[in-house]
Amino acid sequence: MQVLFAGPFANFAFALAAFTAIWVTGGREKPFAETTGRIGVMDAQSALYQKGIRAGDEITEYNGRSFGGLRDLQVASLMDKRELRVQGYKVDPLTGEKTPFDETVPTYPDSRFQKGQVLTVGIQAPASYLIVQHPAGGFQAKDRLLWADGEMVYSAGQLSQIVNAPTTLLTVRRGEDVFLTRAPRVPVSELKLGAPERGELDDWQHDAHLKGKLSELAVVPYMLSPDCKVEGRLGFIDSQDQQRAFQPCERCTGFVPLEEGDRVLAVNGRAVKTPAEVLSEVQQRKVLVIVQRNNEFSALVSPKQADAQFGAYDHPTLDGIITSIGTDAPIVAAGDLHLLEPIQPKALGEFASAEQVAASRKAFDTIKDPKERALALSEFEAGQKRQVLGLQLADRPVRVNPNPFTQFGSVLADSGRTLAALFSGTLSPKYMSGPIGMVHAVQQSWNDGAKDALYWMAVISLSLGFLNLLPIPALDGGYILFSIWEIITKKRIQGKTMERLIVPFFGLMVILFLFTTYQDLARLFSWFF
Repeated sequence: MQVLFAGPFANFAFALAAFTAIWVTGGREKPFAETTGRIGVMDAQSALYQKGIRAGDEITEYNGRSFGGLRDLQVASLMDKRELRVQGYKVDPLTGEKTPFDETVPTYPDSRFQKGQVLTVGIQAPASYLIVQHPAGGFQAKDRLLWADGEMVYSAGQLSQIVNAPTTLLTVRRGEDVFLTRAPRVPVSELKLGAPERGELDDWQHDAHLKGKLSELAVVPYMLSPDCKVEGRLGFIDSQDQQRAFQPCERCTGFVPLEEGDRVLAVNGRAVKTPAEVLSEVQQRKVLVIVQRNNEFSALVSPKQADAQFGAYDHPTLDGIITSIGTDAPIVAAGDLHLLEPIQPKALGEFASAEQVAASRKAFDTIKDPKERALALSEFEAGQKRQVLGLQLADRPVRVNPNPFTQFGSVLADSGRTLAALFSGTLSPKYMSGPIGMVHAVQQSWNDGAKDALYWMAVISLSLGFLNLLPIPALDGGYILFSIWEIITKKRIQGKTMERLIVPFFGLMVILFLFTTYQDLARLFSWFF
């Protein structure tokens, strides 16, 4: 029994020694996104979104467990497949006020992954610091992108949604109030126009000196008086397009449908006085951005400190800048907050040479299945048309350094929970990794540094030691169980009895080894192709 315990003990000792080495040397550097409970981007079709949960809100617990990052939700979605209880706070972006929420929502297949292999509750990415790496346009290095087109920005995914949204930013006066709203920006060809409306648009086009066909122009779907007051909405050919364009959005401060009598004061921050000026400004998609210039973001701090600093901007000052956009006295800088000149996004494909694009297209020729090749090529072409700001953004690194015993206990608890989920059937064995997956995980971790590689080696060692102690014949835990039986009965177990117990389990282990190897190879090939 001492010999049998020696193997798992060595696994545990190595893991604890590795965790101690990481702790003594200051811990690991991880992106803020991997440690925060803040939401970065939501799926608008999810039940959680329909219940009013938005980017910027905080998650504190899931299924009664303390929340430590998006990975916890992903793992929970795999193990607790039907539904998840999510608790946290709704956060007002302009005041910082928090309102608790407690929602139980179903999981569903994430459309971003093939064959429904990954389940989600609608949280597509955690929040991250969006820090500019190199000067570009009005941006300076180390600027933090904070606000864009009427919304606080919490992740690169959310920023992409804002930039690619078919909207334009309007400054509007309603009675005594002045506010910003993102109005739909649609082609004239999608509108159902009568003769009077078409005549008005023709006049606006002529006054704006815009060439080309009227149907090819973009407009905001409202009829305006000569002094830019809203007289009514324009109808759409497709009723679903109309419903999407004017659909109210809970907790979306940047979406306020216009009403009759509202007056458009500015488009993309530029003052307008006539419908022709509105039409002219709408033709180009532009994005207004507010950045925070704060050198504190370069300091390496703990996840808790970084989380506290994430929302540490002057809320009244930010609100003052936002409400001044498009007015006679716009505020372009206050404290560490700066409003930049409107930015015109460009298609991603414009940042690559013709040779690079051609080489990328040629790579799809290796896909043998015509349908898969056509689908992949279609997704590639759509990606090339995606609008971007042309910025290189990075998240803020944080120092993760729990004590070695906390690390040890956490990994051991995860191993036990995973094993229980496998035996109960709530977790599919296809998510297990074999030797190839383990080697691949360690190899990938080297990209993040030696400490990350050491951490994953410790995790694998600890998990193997735990598995080896399970009371299953053919494992050390099984032989220990046999020894305990012999101690109790004072008799040796016969060789044939041992053989009958061990051989079937040994066969199952071989099958499991082949199965996990196949799954590892399938995942590798899916990543490459």
